[in-house]
Amino acid sequence: MPRLSKKILLAAAAGVSVVLVSVYLHSFRPISVPVVEPAQKVPLQVFGLGTVEAKQLSKVGFKVSGILRGLKADHGDVVKAGQPLALLDSGEQQNQVAKAVANMEKAKANLQLAKANLHKARTNFVLKQQNSRRRQVLHQQGVLAGEEAEVSLAAAETAGAETAQAEAEVSAAAAAVRDAEAQIGLERELLSQHLLVAPYDAVIIGRHKELGTVLPAGEPVFTLADSCSVWVRAFVDEAKAGHIAVGQSAEVRLRSLPGQRFSGKVARIDLESDRVGEERRVYVTWGDCPRKFHLGEQAEVVIDTGLLDNAVLVPEALVQGRDGNDGQIWTLEEGQLNLRRVVFGQGTLDGRLPVIQGLPEGARVLAALPSGLRQGRRATAQPGGRP
Repeated sequence: MPRLSKKILLAAAAGVSVVLVSVYLHSFRPISVPVVEPAQKVPLQVFGLGTVEAKQLSKVGFKVSGILRGLKADHGDVVKAGQPLALLDSGEQQNQVAKAVANMEKAKANLQLAKANLHKARTNFVLKQQNSRRRQVLHQQGVLAGEEAEVSLAAAETAGAETAQAEAEVSAAAAAVRDAEAQIGLERELLSQHLLVAPYDAVIIGRHKELGTVLPAGEPVFTLADSCSVWVRAFVDEAKAGHIAVGQSAEVRLRSLPGQRFSGKVARIDLESDRVGEERRVYVTWGDCPRKFHLGEQAEVVIDTGLLDNAVLVPEALVQGRDGNDGQIWTLEEGQLNLRRVVFGQGTLDGRLPVIQGLPEGARVLAALPSGLRQGRRATAQPGGRP
């Protein structure tokens, strides 16, 4: 029995030794850890998802009511400013224009008649004045009775009043002519409103009415879009939108053309964010005037917000205790492991964060988290970490 107990003790001691050696090798011996290699010329980008829209989009129709008698354009047509699009039945309005022209001719004739009456009244007034002056002289010489002189003076005054009346009639006739001219302009303007023209160079997005339709004033007939104002309205997470500025270059990817990339730039950033989605609306243009576009199509934008000449990029999955831009990462400093709190800058699209503050000179950042990590443990750098 004693001999058996000794063997058991020796075996137990050997097992404990193996365990202790394993624990030492696992916990205390230096380990090899992968480290991050510094990256050069790292682009900083922001991703946004949105739809194709048009800044200048118009629903156009007639300013007057009527029956749609003609269509000069249709869906998909490219039209120029001033080009006819549609017309209403204008027979009644043409008659109104003709009536206004006739009224103007009548007003002009009345003006000529008033001017002739004025000339007649002025001539008569001059004659009456001369007669009155002569009779006043004769009366003063005692040749003519006072009653005749007074009658002559009254006749002159009456002729003066008739002249003033004739002048007023000329003014009224001239005003009537101007009114008739204005009425012609109004009726012709109303006639012109029976023809619908393109307000600017555009593409017809849709035609909404058919021939023979009775249209109320203001009813849309066409929807137009200026192809030079087409852009992508993208929604960007507010947490990443702070680095975006107007004029930055961007890349547009359309859902219908997944293999193509279009160069663009940021044209506008809304001052009001989406309160529900906590996103900011950013508008990105591409090309000068894209010929082919589909409003409402889903699109992706990648905006270039900066470039890092030299950066240490840490995968977000390796950051512990992250609080905003702060977080803890494992580092290798002078041959020892250390859990250090650092400050990060704007992340990359592939989920890596650049360390901008808190990393000592010569410290290396771990590119993975192998087992056995412990504060202060000895370690060596393993080459080949991801930049």
